[in-house]
Amino acid sequence: MKALSPPPAPLGRVGLDLRLHSYAPGGISRYARRLAEQLTQLLPPDTLHLSYHRQERTPLALAGARAHRLWTPPHHQLERWTLGAEIYPQKLNLFHSTDFIPPAWGARHSVITVHDLTFLHYPQYLTAESRRYYNKQIAWAVARADAIIADSHATQCDLEQLLDVPAARVTVIHLAAERVFRPWPPTEVKLALARHGLEPGYLLFVGTWEPRKNLPALLQALALLHAGGDSCRLIIAGRPGWLYAEIFALVEQLGLEQWVHFLADVSLSDLIALYNGAALLALPSFYEGFGLPALEAMQCGTPTVVADRASLPEVVGEAGLLIDPESPETLAAACRRLLRDKGLRARLREDGFRQAAQFTWEATARQTLAVYEEVVSSVSSNVANRV
Repeated sequence: MKALSPPPAPLGRVGLDLRLHSYAPGGISRYARRLAEQLTQLLPPDTLHLSYHRQERTPLALAGARAHRLWTPPHHQLERWTLGAEIYPQKLNLFHSTDFIPPAWGARHSVITVHDLTFLHYPQYLTAESRRYYNKQIAWAVARADAIIADSHATQCDLEQLLDVPAARVTVIHLAAERVFRPWPPTEVKLALARHGLEPGYLLFVGTWEPRKNLPALLQALALLHAGGDSCRLIIAGRPGWLYAEIFALVEQLGLEQWVHFLADVSLSDLIALYNGAALLALPSFYEGFGLPALEAMQCGTPTVVADRASLPEVVGEAGLLIDPESPETLAAACRRLLRDKGLRARLREDGFRQAAQFTWEATARQTLAVYEEVVSSVSSNVANRV
């Protein structure tokens, strides 16, 4: 007689790391918070335990989840040990490290999310101390984790090629854009843009101002557009990262001072207005773990021009124009096509809506929960088989 399969193992208490939000509220922090919101809709009350840093000013008030304020800051040299000591009293069955560094102990099972491996692709942009820290942490983290989640197939390939992580150990779970990113009435867009002295029809970049974002190529492409008779503004929205002084210097060198506008730390409503007012989003990054701005732009009905690198082709599919990020000429040509061809803009707008609809936070949470259940069930099955 065939043996009956054991019933699914109970999930138990699940910890989710939200500590990064008190330091950097965008990107990974947004992912962790949206994931928390959706998981509370899928898990029984008091199953989800949220770990905040003690300096957090805006913790999520989620019914059914328990909040814990911790002292350990993210990316601290002793993080793996002190974090374990802090979460131990929570009696967690599983702890999900949303920014890839898990605790060495404190929970029975460990899941990590690896968003990208920028520090391995571009070590020249880090200090020697930072390189040592990240290289050591990522190698230990992928070995320690019971399961690894990657934002994209591109990151999954990086894990396999750069760190010898078998593809079978990695589950690809795409992110999503918040539903507040949507088309606005033109009158509302114009009113919002007027506060910044802008008119619709500009090129838009959204992201951190750092070398891997390839802003020099975008500035050179803008100069080529102007030389060809396409006079338009470029709005660079986001926040300063590192090694960005050359960007400001290049603006002056190319004589684009009156055509380039930097907007740091814009509000969410202003960001939505910026997407809506743009003729296109240009994202010529050398490397993106996911490329959330492209998805946000498509939800707003804004066509995209993105680099044919890493995760960006996954995100835009056939709903955007792909370019060689090493070639400002190719980037300028793609932007010129969109600026001059209304039919192409209209087609990519509709294609973008359909492409973006494939990504939802509910799907992200359900797939993540499936990883949790697989980790717990696999360990329980191994124990049962040994007995």
